[in-house]
Amino acid sequence: MRHGSRARIAAVGIAASGAMLIAGCGAANESAPSGGAGASAAQSVSGTIAGAGASSQQAAQEAWIATFTGQNADANITYDPSGSGAGRTQFLGGGVAFAGSDAYLKPEEITQANTRCKSDVVEVPAYVSPIAVIYNVPGVTNLQLAPATIAQIFDRKISKWNDPAIAADNPGASLPDLAITPVNRSDKSGTTQNFADYLKVAAASSWPYDVSDSWPVQGGEAAQGTSGVVGAVKAGNGSIGYADESQARDISQVKVKVGSEYVGASPEAAAAVLEASPRVEGQGPSVFAYKLARDTTASGTYPIVLVSYLLACSKYPDAPTADLVKAYLSYVVGADGQSLAADKAGAAPLSDSLRSQITPAINAIAAGS
Repeated sequence: MRHGSRARIAAVGIAASGAMLIAGCGAANESAPSGGAGASAAQSVSGTIAGAGASSQQAAQEAWIATFTGQNADANITYDPSGSGAGRTQFLGGGVAFAGSDAYLKPEEITQANTRCKSDVVEVPAYVSPIAVIYNVPGVTNLQLAPATIAQIFDRKISKWNDPAIAADNPGASLPDLAITPVNRSDKSGTTQNFADYLKVAAASSWPYDVSDSWPVQGGEAAQGTSGVVGAVKAGNGSIGYADESQARDISQVKVKVGSEYVGASPEAAAAVLEASPRVEGQGPSVFAYKLARDTTASGTYPIVLVSYLLACSKYPDAPTADLVKAYLSYVVGADGQSLAADKAGAAPLSDSLRSQITPAINAIAAGS
């Protein structure tokens, strides 16, 4: 656990008489074993666990932790939003009990995780959100961009805001003769990986780079974390960047061309993409990763979306840790936790059908080796 980190979220338990764990997983939790922390709405849990990872989850984690520890006064949970790459590294190294990641584990990482856990790794979607393409261009309030145009801007092939390609996406708009400053993440980031995956699939020949959690194009402005990118775009006239939509609501956002229409980022449009996306098969019984439909042309969908996952072990060395991890993850993916994330962070709630698939993997978390 990192102490003194400015970015760390530390939730302090609030005592409440008759505190109840709201597992929020519906009927799936009703069949959980009676000894599990997520099994009984009347059973509180205690102990301390640390998590780290995706900064996109920051606002949701703040709300989840505060509410959960308010209902479980003897539970203490911390989450360091240090970025997906850092979170995965800490989890794989055994430094934290759980992690948040905006990119699902690669096969070699699953092998590492299973070794670290001495059991199957648990990987479940917890936070679904659009990635907004944000910009700061004086006088331009309704910017529309096609995938290929976005790719060429971030590849530094389009360098002025009045470029003919941008003008073609925005007929009749007054575009300034202003230099474009792309802003990307400086740290390894699941947001970067999701954004790059969208460009690779939707823009095809206009994006020649392999998909990675590290930004591939040299020469632009780089900033640490989601808040760093948002701050840099706000501070620079002519800037454009990408960030989790929940943390970019006070800055202009691009409407992205999907099929024949231009669609703005919204939780509803992001959720529509996840529902149309298949599960990645063959990665383990407790791994629920999804291959997102980036090239969809369906009306009302927004394909620049991240699905942020929670990583945990199916077995922990002691019962208090296992019970607390299980109870917390049960709350997060449950109806109450998802509703809270929608309210506080603008996330798209998991559907009941998806929740019913992933809940048994969380319910199976237990002590053992």
